[in-house]
Amino acid sequence: MRVLLVEDDDRLAAALTKALARHGHQVFRAGLAVDALRLAGGVDFVLLDLGLPDMDGLDVLRRLRRVSAVPLIVVTARTEEREVLRGLRSGADDYLVKPFRTVELMARMEAVVRRGTRPRPQRDDVVNVGDVRIDLESRQVTVAGEPVTLTRREFDLLAMLAREPGVVRGREEILDEIWGDPLLSASRSLDVHVANLRSKTGRPGLVETLRGTGYRLGSTA
Repeated sequence: MRVLLVEDDDRLAAALTKALARHGHQVFRAGLAVDALRLAGGVDFVLLDLGLPDMDGLDVLRRLRRVSAVPLIVVTARTEEREVLRGLRSGADDYLVKPFRTVELMARMEAVVRRGTRPRPQRDDVVNVGDVRIDLESRQVTVAGEPVTLTRREFDLLAMLAREPGVVRGREEILDEIWGDPLLSASRSLDVHVANLRSKTGRPGLVETLRGTGYRLGSTA
């Protein structure tokens, strides 16, 4: 396979490149997130480190998953269970913690390939809910044709719900992805942002609360 190795540690990258080549793979190496995103479209498999110098690897993963379903394993030194869950929720097919044996990496890559690539959901760049228009690409929102100014985090929250309309997102899941800290679930930060979205759009039903569960994109009533 053509394997993209996203790793900024030169020694580890060299060792993994040799190991992958011994198993017949063609390796392309990227030490920066910007290069990883540029190269990912032309490979069959991605090995992604999370500790990159120019962007957090989870952000790379989320951006990549918006446009590609390429098989991907996160390879990182982060061992916390929360980090593993964030990686898998963000679209990784598997999560391997350093240090690891080469034979284990090869076995996991084979397992991911055997399972097959999950089909990438066809998502529109523009989501319409009544007279509310959410442009995910340009990060613009209009209501009845009039622009609505949202903060970065307000838009990220709305976009997370809009990418999969009807899907309920749990509080901890939202706080983990948008705030990067699920422990904020004890605060009112998320509730305030939901209230702001309803107020700024003038559409109280745009974000629907499911008590004890989470939120989903609703109607505009």
